[in-house]
Amino acid sequence: MTDPREVPGDARAVPGDSMAVSGEPSLGGAPAEPDGDMPSRAGAPAPELAERAARLRVAVIGGGIAGLVAAESIAAIGAHATVFEAQGRAGGAVQAGEADGLVFDAGAESFAVRGGHVRALIEDLGLGGRVVSPEPGGAWVAGIPGGAAPLPKGGLLGIPANPFAEDVRRVIGWRGTWRAWVDRLRPPLTIGHDHSLGRLVRKRMGARVLDRLVAPVSTGVYSAHPDDIDVDVAAPALNAALTRAGSLSGAVAELTGGSGRAPGAAVQGIDGGMAGLVDALIARIELLGSELRTAAPVERLDRDGEGWCVHLDPSATPIENDDDRDDARSNAGSEEPARFDAVIVAADEATARRLLAPHVPELASVAAGSSPRIEIVTLVLDAPELDAAPRGSGVLTVPGTHTAKALTHSTAKWAWLRERAGSRHVVRVSFGSQGEEPATAGLDDEAAAALALAEASALLGVALRPEQLRGSHRSRFVQAQPSAVLGAAERRAAAAAAIAAVPGIAATGAWLSGTGLAQVVPHARTEAERIRHALLWG
Repeated sequence: MTDPREVPGDARAVPGDSMAVSGEPSLGGAPAEPDGDMPSRAGAPAPELAERAARLRVAVIGGGIAGLVAAESIAAIGAHATVFEAQGRAGGAVQAGEADGLVFDAGAESFAVRGGHVRALIEDLGLGGRVVSPEPGGAWVAGIPGGAAPLPKGGLLGIPANPFAEDVRRVIGWRGTWRAWVDRLRPPLTIGHDHSLGRLVRKRMGARVLDRLVAPVSTGVYSAHPDDIDVDVAAPALNAALTRAGSLSGAVAELTGGSGRAPGAAVQGIDGGMAGLVDALIARIELLGSELRTAAPVERLDRDGEGWCVHLDPSATPIENDDDRDDARSNAGSEEPARFDAVIVAADEATARRLLAPHVPELASVAAGSSPRIEIVTLVLDAPELDAAPRGSGVLTVPGTHTAKALTHSTAKWAWLRERAGSRHVVRVSFGSQGEEPATAGLDDEAAAALALAEASALLGVALRPEQLRGSHRSRFVQAQPSAVLGAAERRAAAAAAIAAVPGIAATGAWLSGTGLAQVVPHARTEAERIRHALLWG
């Protein structure tokens, strides 16, 4: 998530089959009635499979996108899924906010188009007509000599294809330009295989390219410093292209093809906000006869013979709504533990580890990933001086130069929001990064809004006054460790292997799939399919 998942409904895997089957009837919506003469792969007739599926009960712990996608996949075969969400609302980092009567994205505002995973899900849910692309105005970078400048086009992770391009030179200066150009003079035999993005850029193109171009993109997109980013995850083809081209800028030029856009960088959103995806998933789950329970924090999981018992926590207090806290205590203390045939844990890493620890002891030997705390303060402003979008769609910052990590001028980026806002402007200011607490963490909402307004003024280059603030909204997130951080892939693989070795339980979510909807959605589908396979076929 800057500032911040592929299985079409008509090509999902047959239960028990790990690959999608072309031409299979859609499992979206109500499950199709099977043909009574159709045999299953295990030799059981389809009616028996339908009856078996209808008896299955699966608990999904966590109502973020991963949990909702997993639950919908379980419900799609006629089984019953119950989603337990600790907070008073589902969606996790995909949430709507409201200020001054205007509804907007207060968390994830877009999805990466790579792989088509999220778009396929959106189409299957009937939201395809609402998919929108951002306006063409690019981002700026702040914290360089002279104030701010447009982020150069045609780069990859901030690495320029042509150091002498005017928009590049404007950011790194002539000294930085010549140092970056020296990379083309280095003999090919000195090219190694660097895993650290920071070390690679520093060695090949120098400190100015690293600090003024790559670091703002890295901290803005991944909430991590370039030194901690794994090149082979963030840009899988870069090292190989470097070997072929003989220089880093040449490698970037080869990969981008002069398109002005880095591969995989394209994003899209949903007219009305990404929360529409949450609403549609919930509606599909309920249509299929399954359920979502909010304000229902889970205390522990116990084995019960061949099944599982889910115990709700009578003392835990969801942070979203005080009324929901009372509901959670009442619900948790007034009912017997629910029994299920299997459990999918789709909670954040800390919660997942706590629930899984008694059943997956090997997980303790896998180090937990660092989880940056992020706060986003969204401002609704009466500021005609922003009509010209003076900083395009938003601003990234050179680390250490500003209190805020990034800013998004949402009404300049999204036409649907601009139409609803009328003469008002919506600006999102993001705080916090890996190893750095948000500057707003110790402030009340009023003080946080004041700080965000001051940062917006500095980043946009416009003096915004307190009386121009029509309303504000504050959201807090604990972000899973970005998938591109060095060592994250190995930790995720080790954790996933330990969990998969225990029958009847699965886990999904950004801490296992990697951050971003494009990674979360297919991972959640895969874990749900694994549980479906085990329950139906053994």
